[in-house]
Amino acid sequence: MRVVEILLVEAPHKPGNMAKVLAVLGNLDVTVEGLNAVRRLDKDTIWEITIEYDDTLNIDDLIEQINQLPETLMVGKSDRVFNRHKGGKIQTTSRIAINSLEILRDVYTPGVARVCEAIKENPEKIKDYTNIQNTVAIVTNGTAILGLGDIGPEAGLPVMEGKAAILSELVELSGVPILLKETDSSKIVEIVAAIAPSFGAILLEDIKAPECFEIETTLIEMLDKPVFHDDQHGTAIVALAALLSATKRTGVNLKNCVFGQIGLGAAGIGICSLMLEYGVKDVLGCDINEDAKSRLESMGGSSMGLSELMQEADIIVATTGVKGLIKPEMVREGQIIMALTNPDPEIEPALALEQGARYATCGKIVNNMLAFPGLFRGTLDAGVSSITHRMRIAAAETLSNLAKEDALVPSALNMNAHQAVAKAVYDAAKEGN
Repeated sequence: MRVVEILLVEAPHKPGNMAKVLAVLGNLDVTVEGLNAVRRLDKDTIWEITIEYDDTLNIDDLIEQINQLPETLMVGKSDRVFNRHKGGKIQTTSRIAINSLEILRDVYTPGVARVCEAIKENPEKIKDYTNIQNTVAIVTNGTAILGLGDIGPEAGLPVMEGKAAILSELVELSGVPILLKETDSSKIVEIVAAIAPSFGAILLEDIKAPECFEIETTLIEMLDKPVFHDDQHGTAIVALAALLSATKRTGVNLKNCVFGQIGLGAAGIGICSLMLEYGVKDVLGCDINEDAKSRLESMGGSSMGLSELMQEADIIVATTGVKGLIKPEMVREGQIIMALTNPDPEIEPALALEQGARYATCGKIVNNMLAFPGLFRGTLDAGVSSITHRMRIAAAETLSNLAKEDALVPSALNMNAHQAVAKAVYDAAKEGN
C-alpha cells in the first residue's frame, strides 16, 4: 500500500543542500509529490516535502538518513491521509437557520404537527416536506472493504463516510453510513427493510459475495425504493463506459467481441451481467470458486481456466484482488485489458501495453465513483422505485461520450459528467415508466 506523508526538513540555505535531501528520498524509492519552502530562517530554510512511498519502507531509516546530512534536521512530519480524516469527513447540518422563536415553533413543535398530519393523510407528501428524496442509506457489514477484505463494519466506516462526502459534494445528496454487525443475509435484509422508511434509496456497500447477491435481490423485491449494490453495478457501469470508448476508437463493435472476466465476485458478476444485458454475445469468465462459475453459466456466460480465457478473449477485465495475476506472457497482441484491483492491479497497464495490448488501464481510472453519484441523483429525481439495466447502460454511454481525446472515461472530478449522468439516468427512468 502506498503512504502519503508530509515532512518538515530544516536545511542550510545553500546551493545543493535540498538536492542532497531529494537524493536520499530517491535512493529509497520515495516519490516526491510536492516541495515548498515554508519558512526562511537566518541561515536555514524549512521545507515542506510531500512524499509517497510503499508501506514496506522503514520510515525511521528515512528520517535517520536525512538527519545524517550536514546541518540538516527533520523537524516534523504528518500523515496527509489521516489528517483529512481527523474528526470524520461528514456532518449533518440544518438547511434552515433557527434564529427566532417563530422559526423554532414552525420547524418543530407545535407547527410540525400539521406537516405530520398531512403526510399521514397522503404519504406521498413525505417527498415534498422532508429531505427523504435527497437521502441515501450507505449500508455495510464490513465483510469486503475495498481490497482489504473482511475487516468489520467499524473499520469500514471511513469508506462509508467517503461515499457520503462524494454524494454531498458532487450531487448534493445526504449519505448516511449504516454499520451492521451482522453476517446472516436474512437478518441483514430484515434490518435494512426495517430502517428503509428513513431513506430515499439504499446503497449496499462492501458486502462480500455470494451473500451480497441474495441481499440485493431480496431487498429489491421487498422495497418500493431503489436498492443498489455499488460493488456490482457501479464498477460495471464504468467498465462498460471505458470499453465503449476503447472499442469505438479501435473501430470494432463491442457486442461482437469476446469478453473475458477474471474474478467472478461481486464486481465480476456485475460486469458480466451488464455486458450480457448490453448485448455482448460471448461472455467468458474464470474463478477458483465453483459456485461463482455456476452463477455465470446460469446467466448465459461460459466458464474456463485463466490461460484459456486469456487466449480466447479480445477484452479482459480483472477484479480478483490478486496483484500480478496476469503474467506478461499471457497478453495477446491487440487485446484490451482493464486490471481493476486497487491499489495494485493484476497487471500494470504499462507492462500490458509493452506486451502488445491495444488499450490497458487500471482501477484508479475505471472507478465506480464516476457512476454512483449521478445514478442516485437521477434515480431519486425521477421518483422511480428501482434502477434498471436501461438506466445503467444510459449512465455508461454518457460517460463514454464525455471521454476526451485518449481518455476512456472523464475525470472523476468533472462536475459536468456527474450532472450529465444524472440527466441520462433521469431520462431513461422516465422513458421506462
